[in-house]
Amino acid sequence: MFKGLRQIHRIYVIFIIVLFFVLLFPFYYPLSRKPSGYGLLNQLRKFHSWVCSFFTGIFFRFHYEEKLEANRTYIYCSNHTSNLDIMILCLLAKGRFHFMGKDELLKAPILRLFFKTIDIPVNRDSKMSAFRAFKRAGENLDHGMSLIIFPEGKIDETHYPPVLQSFKNGPFRLAIDKNISIVPISISNAWKKMWDDGRKYGSRPGICDIYIHKPISTKDLAGADADLLKDQVFDLINSKLVTL
Repeated sequence: MFKGLRQIHRIYVIFIIVLFFVLLFPFYYPLSRKPSGYGLLNQLRKFHSWVCSFFTGIFFRFHYEEKLEANRTYIYCSNHTSNLDIMILCLLAKGRFHFMGKDELLKAPILRLFFKTIDIPVNRDSKMSAFRAFKRAGENLDHGMSLIIFPEGKIDETHYPPVLQSFKNGPFRLAIDKNISIVPISISNAWKKMWDDGRKYGSRPGICDIYIHKPISTKDLAGADADLLKDQVFDLINSKLVTL
């Protein structure tokens, strides 16, 4: 698709996302006020992601190594190359779930509603912010609420095509501490449809392939195994990525 058309498509994608957010806001807002509404809130986020996928022509094809249990609590760990990744994880996650992401999202017009309520913002440069964020995430996990996290910490804007960056330790220590299985996720080619927020290369319709690896149990692991677990998840995610 020509560059000009890709930029037009990007503008259309933003319009669709904003349009349905506005239409759903009368439902989003009251459900976000109390944890008792978070289940329905997540169902709306799934619907929002699905309808945006339908109208923009960007579709998601999920490849499961093993079926995930609907009522089981997981920590979903995925690579991060595109703003589409949030839609992808909303559609993928089972049961009750929440995201952890950079605190800059508190300034995002749409995402700030969620990061002020159900989701967890974290300042990557503050150890205290990280401590508080993972403490809250641990409490949510204790209450059966799965965590979605991008262990790279951010989208790397210096490499195109994208290269998987080193992972933070936090989610792997948390998984071991809480005895929660990790689900490694390889979003292989979403960056080809929209890299980062699309400002540089625009976006285009097509199919994004997502590979969901078999959950990794942390039952028999100790805190000292966090680095080995991190390396295992990194290698699994990287094994299914498309960089050409």
